[in-house]
Amino acid sequence: MNRFALLSLYRSLTRHKLYAALNIGGLAIGIAVFIVLGLYVRFETSFETWLPHHNEIYAIQSDWKDQSSPFAGRYVETMGGLLDELREDFPDLVGTRIMGGKHGGIVQRGNTAVTEDVAMVDPSFFEVFDLPMISGDKDGALAKPDAALISESAAKRYFGQSDPVGQTLRVSMWEPKNYRVAGVFKDLPDNSDFTISVLIPLPENMREINSNWHHWGNSSLQTYLRFRNPAAAARFDAAMPALIDRRGRAYLGDKPSDIFGLVLLPVTDMHLEPNGNAASSAKMTLVTLGLVGTFALLIALINYINLATARAGLRAREVAMRKVLGADRRAVMRQFLAEAMLMVALASLLGLILAELGLPLINAAGGLSLTIPYALVVPALVLLTLVAGFLAGIYPALVLSRYQPAAVLASSRSPGGGRAGTRVREALVVLQFGLAIAFLIGTGVLVAQTQHVRNADTGFQREGLMTVMSLRDSQVDPTQSRAFIQEVRALPNVRAAALANTVVGGSGTRNADNVPLPGVPGDGPLVIWEIVGPDFFEVYAPRLIAGRLFDGRTADDRANTAQGQPDNVLINRQAVGVLGFDSPDDAVGKTVGGDHLRTTIGVVDNLSFFGPRAPTDPTIYYYYADPLRTGNIVASIRFTGDPRAFHEQLEEIWQKIVPQVPFDAQTADEQLIQFYEDDERATRLFAIGAGFAVLIGMVGLWGLASFNTARRVKEIGIRKSLGASATDIVKLLVGQFMRPVLIANLIAWPLAYFAMRTWLAGFDDRIALSPLYFVGASLVAIAIAVLTVLGQSLRASRTAPAWALRHD
Repeated sequence: MNRFALLSLYRSLTRHKLYAALNIGGLAIGIAVFIVLGLYVRFETSFETWLPHHNEIYAIQSDWKDQSSPFAGRYVETMGGLLDELREDFPDLVGTRIMGGKHGGIVQRGNTAVTEDVAMVDPSFFEVFDLPMISGDKDGALAKPDAALISESAAKRYFGQSDPVGQTLRVSMWEPKNYRVAGVFKDLPDNSDFTISVLIPLPENMREINSNWHHWGNSSLQTYLRFRNPAAAARFDAAMPALIDRRGRAYLGDKPSDIFGLVLLPVTDMHLEPNGNAASSAKMTLVTLGLVGTFALLIALINYINLATARAGLRAREVAMRKVLGADRRAVMRQFLAEAMLMVALASLLGLILAELGLPLINAAGGLSLTIPYALVVPALVLLTLVAGFLAGIYPALVLSRYQPAAVLASSRSPGGGRAGTRVREALVVLQFGLAIAFLIGTGVLVAQTQHVRNADTGFQREGLMTVMSLRDSQVDPTQSRAFIQEVRALPNVRAAALANTVVGGSGTRNADNVPLPGVPGDGPLVIWEIVGPDFFEVYAPRLIAGRLFDGRTADDRANTAQGQPDNVLINRQAVGVLGFDSPDDAVGKTVGGDHLRTTIGVVDNLSFFGPRAPTDPTIYYYYADPLRTGNIVASIRFTGDPRAFHEQLEEIWQKIVPQVPFDAQTADEQLIQFYEDDERATRLFAIGAGFAVLIGMVGLWGLASFNTARRVKEIGIRKSLGASATDIVKLLVGQFMRPVLIANLIAWPLAYFAMRTWLAGFDDRIALSPLYFVGASLVAIAIAVLTVLGQSLRASRTAPAWALRHD
């Protein structure tokens, strides 16, 4: 680059300020959107890559293959004793287990008990997860039954500035126990799905504590393995069916591998492929946002190149004069390329500034904590400057540099690329608006689906519903639970309170049984079963479709009333067809179940406890007058008044009755937000990116309209001299840009249709992909194009013919 390029760029910026602002500003916005969404994609794809040897670590998934089962799919949970059994066949296997994690235990300091991210692990934990240490000794620490390792932040919370190593911490997962702190490890980073603050050893007598520890198909914890290379992992994967057939027959039937499998999942894939689903909603969302950022940048580049090449035609005489004064073709080419790269460099700098300024707003909108890694972003922008500058400058460099000075100077007007140049620019407008219309369609569908699932019928009223999860803690004995629920029911603002092993948002346990059907061979369909106590259906108030509810007074409603006698049960609407009934009315009074008979006394509408993406499972409800004797029971409370004040009321009662366990209660909306927040964050980011993409398209169209109008001033003057009205001129100029905008729908509609159909497929309850979204987005794009071009057209239509004919 030389001083002529800098001087030429300065003159171009100062003499054509509006053009420069449109060209540089549009590209800068596109670069800013690309940087921000690129940072989001980079963050989401970096989970667990911070771990040493992360490419050698795998999670074992339990793969339930029966698609008719409510548990069908892959889960990153295994039976507790799996690692012990695997080591019998693979003695050199390196692995560890993790039980607990987020809110997995309780730490007691003095008279205060707080929920903590406690995890029980094997002594071999650091052979798989080599967490960086701050102090203490990790080698062999977890082999001691009373040793604990804590995170840096936990050390500050519990020990302040004093050295925690050697001090005592009272921790509980089942029962309180004193542990000696053996070391402090660094806090796990944000790009990790592991939530651990305290590590304690798994007890050696787990088989005595948990009777299902070696029950194949049970889910107790997570098992992780480390292999030297992918080939070793593949050999282990291939050996699993034979191992399952050999060891799982007593629990899973004659051919266990037909219904159950063990599959390895790289630990770095767990975040985007939960449960091994390569087409998961998280991955689809990330791909979508990545495409939004890429297409926003592409639209900006198209806009920039279109304007740059269009304006370059007006500089033909400048090129001719340079050649007359001695410049050769290479010098002219270098000048145009240098100018283009300087312009893109300026836009890149401005885009980086916009990204830095906008990042706090994006973090707030998306619930993120992204920062710009300049060591990575700056080289990428340098590369972008070279590539985009070359693409924008190569056309004028090649075309204008070959003009002959005599022909250009003798011409009455500057050459502008002719019909070929017009067609190229029109094709670029088609591509630009095709992507913009697809973004508009996508934004409309995402917003509509997000609102739909937010307002969809869940089968119960969300307002005025509180759940108390802390009842399921093993340190809460049944006497305390009964006392707590009794005092809660006595509160004047409590309409109903119920105990059950199910609750909105999930209670952490799900059970299912095969239900044999009369006259149908086999074990029958697998159906979820739930235990409910008095007032459960008063709290949730699902619609009664047929029959009656449990009334608490009928002796036969009590489960297991007598040996060989059927249990009276309620079923949900989803279970009617699964259990072989023709209709809800047909189900009432019918008995199914083989050795365990169940008589349906009523059918209730579905209760959707697990968000919009989870299908509602067929469910059987059993009634227990005292559900606490079954274990893992939680409370649901229907109340009136302010949720915050009611929470404080409950916590006061809890601290009086169960001071040794932290209080954990949430409203139904707080429980359900976990199922909505990812999609809502993605929708906000998509809408922001799409909005800027459309804005860039508007900027480009306005600039191109301004250029074309300026080039057609004499034509307009001639048309007006021949009798054309101002309206005719406006129609002519506006119609010129309507054709590419209309043609753009041929790109936008198929692209948006396939993208949105794929995204909506992840929802059990989804909106219809109505043509209104497509027509509406096209009308909005047309309106944007008309309004963008209209100002230029109206100004041109008012031009006096005499002035237009003298204009050069």
